[in-house]
Amino acid sequence: MKRYAVILLSVMTVFAAQAREIYSLNNYWRFFFKNENTSDVARYVNVPHTWNLDAMTGRGSYVQTTGNYLRDLYIPSEWKDKRLFLRFYGVQSVADVFINGEHVGEHRGGWTAFTIEITDKVRYDNNNLLHVMVSNAYENDVLPISTEMNLYGGIYRDVELIVTDRTAITPMFYGTDGILVKPSAVTRDKVEASVVLYLTSTAENNCNVEISLIGPDGYVAVNRQARAKTDGKAVTIPFTIENPELWSVGRPNLYTVEAVAGSDTVRIRTGFRNIEVTPEKHFTLNGKSVPVRGVTLYHDRLPVGNAMTTQQCETDLQTIRDMGANAIRSATAPHMQYLYDRCDEEGVLVWIDFPLTQSPFPGDIAYIDTDRFRENGRRQVYEIMAQNYNHPSVAMWGVFSLLKPRDNGMVEYVRELNDMARKFDPSRPTVACSNQDGDINFITDLIVWQQSYGWDKGKISDLTLWTNLLSKEWSHLRQAICYGANSAVGEPSDILVNMRNRQNLIPEVWQTRFHEGYVAELEGKEIFWGVWINNMFDFGSTRYFSGVLNAGLGGFDHTTLKDIYYLYRALWNSSSPTLHIKGKTRQYSTSTAQTVRFYSSSATPVLTINGDTVATHRMGPCLFVSDTIQMRGSNAIAVSADGASDSTTLTIGNLLKHR
Repeated sequence: MKRYAVILLSVMTVFAAQAREIYSLNNYWRFFFKNENTSDVARYVNVPHTWNLDAMTGRGSYVQTTGNYLRDLYIPSEWKDKRLFLRFYGVQSVADVFINGEHVGEHRGGWTAFTIEITDKVRYDNNNLLHVMVSNAYENDVLPISTEMNLYGGIYRDVELIVTDRTAITPMFYGTDGILVKPSAVTRDKVEASVVLYLTSTAENNCNVEISLIGPDGYVAVNRQARAKTDGKAVTIPFTIENPELWSVGRPNLYTVEAVAGSDTVRIRTGFRNIEVTPEKHFTLNGKSVPVRGVTLYHDRLPVGNAMTTQQCETDLQTIRDMGANAIRSATAPHMQYLYDRCDEEGVLVWIDFPLTQSPFPGDIAYIDTDRFRENGRRQVYEIMAQNYNHPSVAMWGVFSLLKPRDNGMVEYVRELNDMARKFDPSRPTVACSNQDGDINFITDLIVWQQSYGWDKGKISDLTLWTNLLSKEWSHLRQAICYGANSAVGEPSDILVNMRNRQNLIPEVWQTRFHEGYVAELEGKEIFWGVWINNMFDFGSTRYFSGVLNAGLGGFDHTTLKDIYYLYRALWNSSSPTLHIKGKTRQYSTSTAQTVRFYSSSATPVLTINGDTVATHRMGPCLFVSDTIQMRGSNAIAVSADGASDSTTLTIGNLLKHR
């Protein structure tokens, strides 16, 4: 018994393997770069891990290269009658896996899970060398090939060893648990659906299968048994739930699905809801209209890059929820499964992008008309849909983003991916984000227009002209809008003049004015089923001067919140009051004539300066401004309403002296 504990210590502290056991392989890795030539220089790391961590902490440069991860894996003799699978939840971007020097599998794509069987590749009652060679270099046949995001490299999500009996629900179906719950009809009175199982066996041709669905109240809503073949083909078991407890934003009811095949048991969670989007009723969930208020979320943060923890993911979700947003767009590719588990529980809608996207850089090409490119895209699309199919929070599949159509097969390929998504999953609409004209905008079920009037073209007031044109000419489309603008946190506008081309020095006030203008122009517009803000947080991009794309409502650290965050909190959070004075990072000024601007969810805020009440006026949705006040020296500014308050100090004098 003592020896067995030692054997499993390199895997996980567990003392017996039942029909199915899962062991974490996150610890005890040795890492070295390929150009270091030898593992003698390897350093010990735990995963999630990226080799660009030093670049995030300012101690090194961002590199795209090849890294090696080595780990000992002791396989006890007691597992000789078992089957062994390695599951990687995210390796960026190309992974080659070796056991004892033998190549056992490859995965090309940095955002989805993959599983490799190693049953016949290991030595039992012995140590085995697990070697993963990882590359984050750009490749012309691994999507995305045009992106602003950093591809950090590394085994940046969890790794597991799955041990099953000879007959099992396969973990090899596109990196999933081998279970899909497919609804065919969902109403408030009845759910008609099927559990689709993918079975595998090296011991028998048939096995007994049982499925159970346990409702949110803990009672068994469905129990079905069958005899099924284990030839790897789908086994479909239909079921009906009368008077179901549906999943919604307000009531995120979840069912537990338990599937048993032979002695193997797998449990997942899912929910049932009906999604419809029409030009008239917009986005409806179970027949009820839901105004979609979403944010675009990228995949990294200081100081960990893309190797984020579940706690950091949790913090991000709570910041988004506190703002009042009810939807998240996973930009370019999916996030970790933990985020979608929590969105299921919290009632947050999710849009997941496929990695067919284009950056704004003119030299980039987003689509290459080769068999290898197209096949990689198909594979990643199937993996994304299969791995996230059971999440009720996932409401739409994003087929493409900001493509610039060319006569090179791109539009036909977009049609192909859209048809794939519709066939694989008819329960969800497809969506695209576009800033171009043309036929490409009429392929997906939904279209989201990305606009930037008043930033890189025209005036913000042009937004009204554009929306009026949409209402007149294109009101039959199921359309939404997304927008955003860059800023550096706290850059004082009065010392940054004519520096707009310096992206890292764009003053925050320009971003706030852009968003305030859009909010005002969109007030009362009923043409859109949703509004999406680009972005929730700044994200890393070495393609920009600053190394960060500063378009977020929050900083790259995901804790610093810019002024504009509080405008949307005032607009969207109806459960707690919002009161925020703008420009609090600007503590000094040279001008004696000042106005105070702030956001308030209350219509009757009270502003005081040095204890004196000052008149304010509503300048836009949740935006208030004071009369012009003459200030000198140090000035105490405070605002209060509905039990909330905010305050700051502004000193008038020689700016350079204070800096």
